Amino acid sequence: MSHLRPMWFAWLACLVWSALTNLAHGQAPLYQRIDQHIQKAQKESPAPRSGDAEFVRRIYLNLTGIVPSADEARAFLADKTADKRVKLIDRLLASDGYARHMTDLFDVLLMDRRHDKHVNRPQWRTFLQTSFAKDKPYDLLVREILSADGSDPKSRAAAKFYLDRNAEPNVVTKDISRLFLGMNLNCAQCHDHPLVEAYKQDFYYGVMAFVNRGYLFADKGTKMSVYAEKAEGDVTFQSVFVPKVTKNTGPRLPDGKEVKDPKFDKGQAYVAPVAKGQRGIPKYSRRAILAQQITSKDNPRFARAAVNRLWFFMMGRGIVDPVEYDHPANPPSHPELLQMLSEEFVASKYNVKAMIRGIVMSETYQRTSETPKGKEVDPKAFAVASLKAMTPEQFARSMMQATGLIDADLKAQGKKRNEPAVYAKLSAQVAPFVKLFGAQPGDAAFAQDFEATLDQTLFLTNGATLRTWLAPRPGNLTARAGALKDDSQVADELYLTILTRTPTAEERKEVADYLTRQQANRAAALQDLAWALLTSAEFRFNH
Repeated sequence: MSHLRPMWFAWLACLVWSALTNLAHGQAPLYQRIDQHIQKAQKESPAPRSGDAEFVRRIYLNLTGIVPSADEARAFLADKTADKRVKLIDRLLASDGYARHMTDLFDVLLMDRRHDKHVNRPQWRTFLQTSFAKDKPYDLLVREILSADGSDPKSRAAAKFYLDRNAEPNVVTKDISRLFLGMNLNCAQCHDHPLVEAYKQDFYYGVMAFVNRGYLFADKGTKMSVYAEKAEGDVTFQSVFVPKVTKNTGPRLPDGKEVKDPKFDKGQAYVAPVAKGQRGIPKYSRRAILAQQITSKDNPRFARAAVNRLWFFMMGRGIVDPVEYDHPANPPSHPELLQMLSEEFVASKYNVKAMIRGIVMSETYQRTSETPKGKEVDPKAFAVASLKAMTPEQFARSMMQATGLIDADLKAQGKKRNEPAVYAKLSAQVAPFVKLFGAQPGDAAFAQDFEATLDQTLFLTNGATLRTWLAPRPGNLTARAGALKDDSQVADELYLTILTRTPTAEERKEVADYLTRQQANRAAALQDLAWALLTSAEFRFNH
């Protein structure tokens, strides 16, 4: 499959402009500055650079959410040019796969796998995918999400963040704080956080004051729910430890100044007054102020939380880790690096793609994940690439890729090959993987601990899905392998397609021995071999 797009030249121009900007300011490229900060803090020798097979699998998974096809892996491994990694990175960043994968990541991040309520998921995903395909600045994307009310069909998709949370102020407050400020204030709702001294109850209600006037309004005319706001309503709260003392606060971000409401004459607070069957539209919206203030360059927490999250996506752990607990008692492993990345993100006008490119171009990212025998490595040092369980979406799509389901569907289209259409058709097949391997709806996304379950094992062992995908079909893996007469070539095809590497001599012998023993039913034996590799830990993890 091709990951090239017509916008390649536009992206190349952007890279040239970025490089010239760095030179004009006397700065080294971002990836070099990343390595300088990491090396400065290192107390031991880092792992060596990853081999090409390890790198090509990792970069495809991180940038497109899917393992490379055998042909893509073969082409990269055969390429002898010195800059082939750079060229591959730029091709993948310019591909449809990049926008699709970022949509997967941010859909889960922003919506926590919630069930659809008021905005359907295809509409929401189209909004996200278009945003990432067009390199929409991250601050603009977040402002659109935090300011949309769902009344305008053109921007309704962005309102899913509020609408599918039923505009419930406490739910919205918690999620805005952890997603866009890097602060999980959940335990500060009823009192100052018992374990994190820096997380005050005032912080929680300061954020809540921006959204406490919001509510879900059922528009009978359009038969749609929209986000509505009142012109009045203040926040009061008590600590469970001092219930007799009532406090109040106006809207303010943590450590920020309280925002004062403008004064209106009686009856003049609304553009459109509240009436039966009609939502009121206030002249002044605290929520609109929130969308501006939280994404402002004057709010350093926004850029800091964003780059820490992007680093986590690419590296497997945050510079502040866990990523939603940024506070003095959980300091960043590399504070100067995090500060530099935050400043770079703002200077680049919140360019997500440029930040990701800088990270994956670094030697820090491209190290091997193989830990020296008998040696313990501190994961906070980023001296060795971390092992990361694939997300359910990565796992499902990589299964489709490795079994040849995607290629078989493309082959069935003949001359009218339409890769986006194939992915759209196969999207329903991702759902069982999400149900079994993903967090429950409403849970914090991207749990950083991997935990296998009995249901997952049964799905992979006895489920019909994988067996169906492995049944020989024109263009798929088992059909290709079945056409090969040389057992050594069969081993190469299976290992390169599934694990993105060539087999060792011992593995090649094991394949040949097994096929010899199963001569009477070679087709079933090929499916068994493919199944064994697909359900291995080596396939399940991004390494």
